[in-house]
Order: sequence, then structure tokens, then C-alpha cells
Amino acid sequence: MKQFFIKLISVTIAIIFIINVIYNLVIADRLDGITKIISLSDNEVRRDIREKIRNEAKDSLKKENILDKEDKVILYKLYIKIKKEFEEIELSDQ
Repeated sequence: MKQFFIKLISVTIAIIFIINVIYNLVIADRLDGITKIISLSDNEVRRDIREKIRNEAKDSLKKENILDKEDKVILYKLYIKIKKEFEEIELSDQ
């Protein structure tokens, strides 16, 4: 009977440990992402994000090519499609 309780306690501790590890690896990361989204209402966080975006924009201007060839093609096709949709709107308003 004593061995049974020792094994039961060992298995319980092992299960609690596994659940804790899974929580920290999977769920905690997602909660951090949600916390960052929620914290966008804080002025300081918005300033930090704005500064990061500005720094990235400045760094990208120093590069010779900002986009890869494939990205350029995708953006151009998207531009053409949006342009056609705006032309359709202008025609329907008249």
C-alpha cells in the first residue's frame, strides 16, 4: 500500500510538471502577444512602436533594393487590381 501511494504521488508530480512546462511553452507566449496588443492603448508603447517603425524605414532607405523581385511583382499586381476597383467605383458614381 505504501508503494502505491509513493507511485501515485510521483505520477501526480510528474503530471503537474508536464502541464506547467506545456503552459509555459505554448500558452504563455500567446498571452504575451495578447498583452502587447492590449498595451497599444498605452502612449509609451505606441511611441516605442512608432520609433521602431521609423528606424526600420530609415534603414530600408539606405538599402539599394528594399523589396525582393517576387515581392515587387506581388505588390504590382495588387496595385493594378486595386486601381481597377477604384476605376469601377468612379464609373458607377457617374
